Amino acid sequence: MSYSWIGAPAEFNGTNEITGGDSTIENLNQWYQPGDQAFIIVASAMVMIMVPGLAFLYSGLARRKSALSLIWACMFSSSVITFQWYFWGYTLAFGPSTNGFIGNLDKFGLKGVLGAPSQGSPLIPELLYSFYQMQFCAVTAAIIVGCVAERGRLIPMMIFIWLWATIVYCPIAYWAWNGNGWFFVWGGLDYAGGGPVEIVSGCTALAYSMILGRRQEKMMLNFRPHNVSLITLGTVFLWFGWLGFNGGSAFGANLRAVMACWNTNLTAMFAAMTWVLLDWRLARKWSMVGWCSGTISGLVAATPASGFITPWASVALGITTGIVANFSTKIKFWVKIDDSLDVFAEHGIAGMVGLFFNGIFAADYIIGLDGVNAGLEGGAITGTPSAIYKQIAYIVACTAYSFVVSALLAFVIDKIPGLKLRASEEAELLGMDDDQLGEFAYDYVEVRRDYLAWTPAKGEPLDGEHSVPQGDRHGIPQHSQMLEGKAPSEDSGHDLAGHELDGTAHTGIGGDRHAVQMGPESEKQVRT
Repeated sequence: MSYSWIGAPAEFNGTNEITGGDSTIENLNQWYQPGDQAFIIVASAMVMIMVPGLAFLYSGLARRKSALSLIWACMFSSSVITFQWYFWGYTLAFGPSTNGFIGNLDKFGLKGVLGAPSQGSPLIPELLYSFYQMQFCAVTAAIIVGCVAERGRLIPMMIFIWLWATIVYCPIAYWAWNGNGWFFVWGGLDYAGGGPVEIVSGCTALAYSMILGRRQEKMMLNFRPHNVSLITLGTVFLWFGWLGFNGGSAFGANLRAVMACWNTNLTAMFAAMTWVLLDWRLARKWSMVGWCSGTISGLVAATPASGFITPWASVALGITTGIVANFSTKIKFWVKIDDSLDVFAEHGIAGMVGLFFNGIFAADYIIGLDGVNAGLEGGAITGTPSAIYKQIAYIVACTAYSFVVSALLAFVIDKIPGLKLRASEEAELLGMDDDQLGEFAYDYVEVRRDYLAWTPAKGEPLDGEHSVPQGDRHGIPQHSQMLEGKAPSEDSGHDLAGHELDGTAHTGIGGDRHAVQMGPESEKQVRT
């Protein structure tokens, strides 16, 4: 039932300020609307769907021989975060300390987390708030693990994720959302996680990629996503979940939640159209991957802004983000860091853009639509120009802290015996699915698909075996050597027989990269 006053539906007067009271003799639901609680439970489930969404997205963006390893990394990281968040993640982010930097251990193991009003909003109890916030941390971790694509070992990354959540995510979540966090106290504007989720994931992925190192150059020839349909499916899962991510951050079924959903869609769709047009100017083709990339960057930018800015500002945010994030994909080439899935451009940079827009376009009347936060200051357009420099300071702090601490953490883990971050060169050539999992996304044997596809389809099929030796069926010489039980060679200047290449001979990875050249005898045999 709706009510006319500003604030919680009922004044909290529980017999215990920590737990809310004794549930054996009191109704701890009395201070909350069932609709608000139901909405946030559903929103939590929607946010959880983003983890498999990221898994499908990353799997499609990689090559098929490493497709399943990225699904595993995303899903297992969620298991790690569930343990970490229950163990001490929640108390480090939302514990009642007063240092302004990180929480204490008063809520260790969810101790005392029950029916008292949450820090996020008096509209929902702390038990529900802690569950909802756990999904945010899990999604952030799943975003990060994409940086191991095609060359990173999985278990060292999972150890990194546990420690990263403890010393990187939890402190920055405390800054933004804890009632004692320095940015919260300062009056900063971060609606659903431009700092803790987006900047942190982008900068952490960039830092980890820097320590991990670049993929082998010979493996990058003719690189392309192996499954665009899977990329699209993952993006749709993310889009659906993001409505719970941003809509749910109003912490109740109210007008601010509706406005956040509207702004999320507007920003995402205008960013998608902008990205596609920018890609079209280069290729003169319409790109499905471009649409997915633009949509994600727009959803990211809406994360810190959708509960603060107006719809017309969301349109401007979408167009701006589409342009900035698209061109930011070139940063990895400038800094020579192999951010293989563009996590920094699409999450880190887009999150910065959304936070900056808050400083200018945040509107006090949008903030007050939840019926709780009426009277809070907005951005420059509503008479608070100081919000701009506050947002910039927060962006710088989140960027510097997350990148430096994540890089140091990855560096230290890499030096621990048995926890080297990177797989061997042979494993990289073989694929992470085979090396790390022993399972595959597809039931196939990788004898180059183009070998048969490029065999002339003339006459009757050969009665005997094809004349191309087994070891010559791979376009990349090192693959063929591994198939024959040999160690992969470092010298790519010679063919499989050891003959020096003159730069014009067909190797399977230059020019016509999908075919295996057949010699005159082979062609004659096929034609007869």
